[in-house]
Order: sequence, then structure tokens, then C-alpha cells
Amino acid sequence: MRAGPLSGRAFRRFFLGRSLSLVGDAVVPAALALALLRATGSVSSLALVLGCAMVPKLLLLPVGGVVADRLNARTVAVATDLVRCGMQLLVGLQLLGDDPSIGLIAAAEVVGGAASAFATPALSPLVSATVGAEHRQRANSLLGTAGSVARLGGPALAGLLIWSVGPGWAFILDAGTFAASAALLLGVRIAHAPLPKRSFRADLMAGWAEVRSRDWYWTSLIAHGIWNLTAAVFMVLGPAIAVRSLGGEGSWVAVLQSGSIGVLVGALLAGRCRVRRPVAAGNLAAGLYALPLAALAASAPAPVVIGAYGVAMAGLGFLGPVWETTVQNTIPEHALARVMSYDWLMSLGAMPVGYLLAPLAAEAWGSTTTLTASALLVGGACVATLAVPGVRRFVVAAEERRTEPAPGACETEPAPDGARETEPALDGARETEPADVRAT
Repeated sequence: MRAGPLSGRAFRRFFLGRSLSLVGDAVVPAALALALLRATGSVSSLALVLGCAMVPKLLLLPVGGVVADRLNARTVAVATDLVRCGMQLLVGLQLLGDDPSIGLIAAAEVVGGAASAFATPALSPLVSATVGAEHRQRANSLLGTAGSVARLGGPALAGLLIWSVGPGWAFILDAGTFAASAALLLGVRIAHAPLPKRSFRADLMAGWAEVRSRDWYWTSLIAHGIWNLTAAVFMVLGPAIAVRSLGGEGSWVAVLQSGSIGVLVGALLAGRCRVRRPVAAGNLAAGLYALPLAALAASAPAPVVIGAYGVAMAGLGFLGPVWETTVQNTIPEHALARVMSYDWLMSLGAMPVGYLLAPLAAEAWGSTTTLTASALLVGGACVATLAVPGVRRFVVAAEERRTEPAPGACETEPAPDGARETEPALDGARETEPADVRAT
């Protein structure tokens, strides 16, 4: 802690608040599903509420990126935490009553989803503002690990709350975590360089210019979007195959638990490794998702599918911190939130497409063909990014990778002459900067 990101008071407060809110968020999905099924007995009401949360988030993500760049990221995070605290409290109180209003719950989810669209792009600027460049990968690994632990323990905590005091208390707990996060962030002070005064559209286009001027970035986003699309295919077709061919519902639960453990292992690994070519390594790690898709397509035994999914999700756990660190150390501070909003839009937007196409493709061509095509698609897309000059040439200098690694940490070979070989900057883009503390 003396040498790492937690040595800084600002990041400690941000990390604690983020970890608490992740625990609350991990409890909510199971509680929401069971509460609405208890209240209405209808799956359509659950779909309605989930859609009410997702649609405004997708529509407003680019707007949230502009606002987070125009304003102080901490201010945006505090405001959205308070809004989501109020909405979750409202839902919790509704569920504690005898006759909860589905319309009121759906409206609260609309407001909460909109708030999330502003909060999500502000997360990366908060990391870069509270942690020096030399510690960002470890900081992102810590955040990824906290998320993995929350996902592992969240369902169990949700079950305890649901069966002891009722599902409404899960939402009240989530509201409390948002309030705690806001209180902790109020004690964080970060600098902010305001954007020049110009139109909202100009700010949007300037953020997009930062994305398209870097071939390593936009081509990787396409691969990441395909990852999310094929992940949706796996989640739609996987449960039915598991129940039918892998031994029942318990095998699917084991697959999901394996994935949660895999993400945790990957995040921990990312905190201990300093890779020379982070973009290439992260994309190859993402390509491991072809393994469980291929295993399901080949009617592999349950242990093979479970192991393959764990390995694939370890790749995701590794990609997250490595990718976040690369982006934080490369994108100009005044555009980071806008760039991340496009990143999240590509990732989140691809999943509903996968949910829609998976059953249609399986009905037309069969599950085996659909899963095989998905495996080839995600594996091919991730490997194909290596053909992009910017991906191949993005190299982190050796001295930047030697930043007090943890005992036993892994490290790749030094870069030639200690130089970073990035794509030339275009349209105002800049190359990866040396270690510093960036303020937003």
C-alpha cells in the first residue's frame, strides 16, 4: 500500500466508494427478478423494467461523456450517485409495500439508467485523476477485482436478504451504497481543465475524432463489440443446452460460477503483469471467448465447457484493467470521458443485438451452426486486430512497465532502446505519454 495506488487518499476514497456500490449493484438483479415475479407473475414486467434501465443508458452515453468532460468528473459522479440512491430507495420502498406499482418502478429505472449514462464515462477520468500513470494498471486491477468479488458474493447476499427480510431491502442496501459512495467522493479534490466554449455537437464530434484518429482504438472497439454480441449468443443458447445435454440446471450454475472465478483470476493477473504490447495482448485474451462457444457447439462434456468458460472470462478479467490503463495513459485528459462513452456504447449496444439474433439464428440454422459461427467470429475478430499497424506498433516502454511490481509479478521483455512505438498522432491525437499524474 505504501508504493501502490492505495497509498493515495483520493484513490482510496474512490476505490472504497466504488467497491461498496459494486456490492449493492451485484445484489439487485436477483432481487429485482424475484420481486417482480412475486408481484406480477409475469416475465414481461421484468423485461419492461430492464428495458427501461438499458434504453436511456444507451441513448444518453455520448451525452454523458460530453457532460463529464465539460464538468469536473467528481461532480458528475457525486450527482449521479445521489440520483441513483434516490431511485433505488424509491424502488425498495415500493417493493416493501403490499401492492408495488410497476409503472413507478419502471419510471425509477428510467431515471436510474439515465443517471448511469452520465456516471459511467466519468469513472475512467476519476481513476486517471487520482492515480499516477505508473500505478494505473494496478489501480484498474483492484477495481476489476472488487467487481469480481462483488459478483461472486452478490447473489448469496441477495438470497439472504430476499428470504430473511424481503427483496425491497436489497434496493435499500443499494441506495445506501450509492449514498456512501457520494459521501466518500465529496472528500476528493481533483483539478479540472474546462473545455473551450463551443456547441454540444462540436464536443461530440471532437470526442469521436479522438477515437477514429487511432486505428488501434476503433478496430479494437469493433472486436470488443463482437465479443459482447457473441457473449449474448452464449447466454441465450447456453442455458437450454446445459439443461438438455450437460446435466441440468446445476451445470449452468457451475458454468456461471466458473466465469466469475475466471474474471477474478484475470483481474489479479493484470495487476501483476506489465505487458509490452497491451493492446495486442488484451485483444488476444478477449479472443479466448471462442473456447466455450466451440465447446458448446462440439457437444463437449460439462467439465470441458465449465473450464473453457472460466478461461474465457479470465481473458476478459485480464483485458479490462490492461485496456483501461492503456486508454487512460493515451487519450488526452480533456476528451477521456467522451472517448469512454463511445467505448461503452459499442460494448453495451452489441449485447441487445446478440440477444435478438441468437434465437433467430438458432431457429434458422440450428444451435450448433450458430455457436460455431460465433466462435469463429469472435476469435477471428480479436486475432485480426493484430493486422492493424497501430495495434502491432503500440509498445509500452520498458521503464514504464517497471513500476514497483508486486512480488512474483510477471514482466515481458524490454522494448528496444526503451522506446514506445505508437502510431503517429492524427487530428489532435497524441501518443502514449510518459508517467505523470493527469488531472481532469
